[in-house]
Amino acid sequence: MTVSKATLAASFNAVAADYAATRPGYPAALYDAVEELAGRPLHGARVLDVGAGTGIGTAPMLARGAQVTAAEPGPGMAAQLRAHLPAVPLVRGSGDALPFAADTFDLVTYAQAWHWTDPARSLPEALRVLRPGGTLALWWNTPDESVAWVAAQQRRLSPGHRYDVTDRAPALIRGAAPHLTPHYRELRWTRTLPLDTHLAALTTHSTLATLPPERAAALIEAERAALRAVFGDGPVTEPYVVRLTAVRTPA
Repeated sequence: MTVSKATLAASFNAVAADYAATRPGYPAALYDAVEELAGRPLHGARVLDVGAGTGIGTAPMLARGAQVTAAEPGPGMAAQLRAHLPAVPLVRGSGDALPFAADTFDLVTYAQAWHWTDPARSLPEALRVLRPGGTLALWWNTPDESVAWVAAQQRRLSPGHRYDVTDRAPALIRGAAPHLTPHYRELRWTRTLPLDTHLAALTTHSTLATLPPERAAALIEAERAALRAVFGDGPVTEPYVVRLTAVRTPA
């Protein structure tokens, strides 16, 4: 049975606490690249973090001195963000209809979130709320499928399911706004964590979160056995490719 995009997106609210606890962050090199492509530091920048989720992408921008406003439509995810980052202004809003005035922000960001929007609506909205010379930055952690065990896991858990927009974002932006020039970067990094934490993170992906609990549990136990054949009882090293697209508006 095909699950709708809206159902997949809403599934995170039921697993928001595990999402906050187990999902990966992003390497410092990503934020360096965002600053480079934006032509300015994050320090002092007015940032709108759209689809902010539990704040995993928000916190490092705050740490660099950005003035961040978070927009998050999901109640469970928003509750986690408020609990972890209580000082961040939080608006319950969608990227397809941003509740902000035009020319408000220096930077609009989407961390692991733009694929849940309709680009035909979310791109004009982002451009509307950006100040002249502002920057839209989209990024995703994607599993590095050049690593054999990662490719095998993707085949087992997400057959035929790919966030193709992660590397097609520049083409989508050029098609919708030919006057803009998007820039694309890939950054590789890894994190190492206990096997149980890796498995818990898998349960926060929408493809598993929308399954009946007994079906999801069976898949996780099968995955545990498959990973023990690779890592034994030791930690799992997860390799990622961060795919970043950034585009600056005319000054």
